[in-house]
Amino acid sequence: MSAGQPIPHLYSLDVMREYHSAPQPQEFKPHIFIVAEEAYRNVQGQVEPINQSLVVSGESGAGKTWTSRCLMKYYATVATSSQKCQDTVEKIERRVLGSNPVMEAFGNACTLRNSNSSRFGKYIQLQLNGSVLLSLLLFECMLVVYNRFDLKMMKGATEKQRLEWMLPLEQDFAWLPHAEKTLEEDCLQETVEAMINLGIDERKQTQIFRILAGLLQLGNVDFRPASEEAQTCDLDEHSKGTADLLQVPLDELQSCLIVRTLRAGKQNVLKPCSQSECSVRRDCLAKVIYAQLFDWLVTFINNSMCADSSMWCNFIGLLDVYGFECFLLNNLEQLCINYANEKLQQHFVAHYLKAQQEEYVTEGLQWSFIQYQDNQGCLDLIEGSPSSIFSLLNEECRLNRASDAKQFCVRLQKELSDNTSISWDKFSKQPHFTVAHYAGKVSYQIEGMMEKNKDPVSPELISLLQNSQDSLLHSLFADGDRESEGSRGHSKVVTVVSKFRNSLESLMKILHSTTPHYTRCIKPNPDCRPLTFKREEVGKTDAFLSALLGFP
Repeated sequence: MSAGQPIPHLYSLDVMREYHSAPQPQEFKPHIFIVAEEAYRNVQGQVEPINQSLVVSGESGAGKTWTSRCLMKYYATVATSSQKCQDTVEKIERRVLGSNPVMEAFGNACTLRNSNSSRFGKYIQLQLNGSVLLSLLLFECMLVVYNRFDLKMMKGATEKQRLEWMLPLEQDFAWLPHAEKTLEEDCLQETVEAMINLGIDERKQTQIFRILAGLLQLGNVDFRPASEEAQTCDLDEHSKGTADLLQVPLDELQSCLIVRTLRAGKQNVLKPCSQSECSVRRDCLAKVIYAQLFDWLVTFINNSMCADSSMWCNFIGLLDVYGFECFLLNNLEQLCINYANEKLQQHFVAHYLKAQQEEYVTEGLQWSFIQYQDNQGCLDLIEGSPSSIFSLLNEECRLNRASDAKQFCVRLQKELSDNTSISWDKFSKQPHFTVAHYAGKVSYQIEGMMEKNKDPVSPELISLLQNSQDSLLHSLFADGDRESEGSRGHSKVVTVVSKFRNSLESLMKILHSTTPHYTRCIKPNPDCRPLTFKREEVGKTDAFLSALLGFP
């Protein structure tokens, strides 16, 4: 499967029915539907392990999201074809397929390498009765500034909606750096129809759109340094638009952005924030709102489609995660993404080669066992005990002191230099480390990494959102149980990498309990152009498979 130009007849309903009804689909031409049908028949035939998992892998922009759409369309078609009530069939199919545009609109982004890049991982369980349970591995709210749905709003809104959302045509937004792009997935109406099919009514949609518009306005809030150190920074007029859209008091919003509350004994002390600190608090406010809104959407979709556990006993799981990434500048986001790919790579190697070699033995073939490449050293470097990149990052964050990238780089060299999977460029002036991943070396910037790992949310920001007059936004923070910065001097810090690792471990536990099926997506060129194959790009995958199988 490759990215680029869609080929509709290759994935039509007729083709689906052809593969589904074939006595031996494996005798047909290679197709993603062969993999889908094999998993489906394993469940129907109660082949142990009965539960199945389809893992779609490949680098960013290779076509994983499109492949996952095709798989969901296939199962939505064949899994409901045996049901007698046509209304029920159509309702299930609409909801199954409706989850895709909604989740992509809110969870995908426009990056340098991919205009529809997944910024979260999703594991979808298609239950035996045809309904769907959708559970999320991670949504990377760190990348909220490049969200796709805001692009849809900008391009698809009516004049009336623009007035309501305060999005004039002539206005530029700092968090939409590529707003002029015309993308295939830019249809706002398609997403709105999908939200309706999932049961998100017009009132809730209006609230969601206003919150998103408020975040766009928040991204445009600039801070001017005060003339004296003891004074607060000055705010521009965009804060008023943000307050109106989020329905929070303007004076409280402005105060939260430019003043922080410190605990001194039993008293609170107000301290003006520097210009850079104000920007961090602004970004932090946007991230926490978007993360909570995204979680609310996931829960809503789950409740909308999940069948009662007594009604089903088996499932087919579909895993669609972000692909391996390597940019000119890489930070904590790329480290987490590539760590997840390392774990999936290890799972693939162990299951695929083990299964192939067992098949050769069964068939009585004369051959030598292959000693395949093991990436355990890289995983030990990232997540191992007692010392690893993650453990040292977490320790640094729990010390509750100002971050020092150079000092942390020195500590990494001292603690981890024995691991051959890590190295440093002696001539680089920027604190960094380079990890030798299975797909190649990636250099990570240390500057800003500790701050992102802390993901701090101050109590006053949470209090501000709890006071919102918007019922949806208020409900997102009504519990107030989120770990926040400074709520207690000795409170446990739950870091980004800790939450990420726990989510990934839960996912891997599910994968290990199922029969896996793998689909490798190949990226034929770096520009996502149709009908263009660049040998050096395709060769990356060939080289990867050769190394995987132990060939020169």
